[in-house]
Amino acid sequence: MSLEELITTYGYSAIAIGAFLEGETILILGGIAAHQGYLDLPGVLASAFLGTLLGDQLYFYIGRVKGESILKKRPNLKRKSEKVFAVLNKHQMMLVLGFRAMYGFRTIAPFLLGACRIHPVRFLILNIVGAFIWSITVGILGYMFAHALELIVGDIKRYEVWLFVILSILGVIAWCIYFLSMNKEDI
Repeated sequence: MSLEELITTYGYSAIAIGAFLEGETILILGGIAAHQGYLDLPGVLASAFLGTLLGDQLYFYIGRVKGESILKKRPNLKRKSEKVFAVLNKHQMMLVLGFRAMYGFRTIAPFLLGACRIHPVRFLILNIVGAFIWSITVGILGYMFAHALELIVGDIKRYEVWLFVILSILGVIAWCIYFLSMNKEDI
């Protein structure tokens, strides 16, 4: 199966799953794939929107149901969460709208927001707005990155396999560094 066939067959699903888990790298790759004509940009944006919205809602409800007990078992996380709760009390709306833009905070924020008992309807409405802004912004940035790269190097189809591989590897490395640093801090 060629790269083109893989992307056209599994691209939207991969974007939704990637956005559910973390998102930026996979959405940038989706924007690049849309620029190259493998996927439609509106489909990329919709997949990312649904993935991030559902992921954040799940993490929110886990925090709402199990947050207090999990925080009691992890003193380091509890100390850090107290800082978030202090910010949350002052800037609740901005935090819910903007946590996706804070790398390394994106997956823990909905959990903490659930743990601090924000009303679920308020979170849902703000989460929809934040997911919409994030998916459009990052997806279009990926699309524009491919466009700018094409202006610089010409026909990027010759380099697209390497581009996808390098960006994927960088995304995995960034995720691993973040994951390992989070686990080290909890020990």
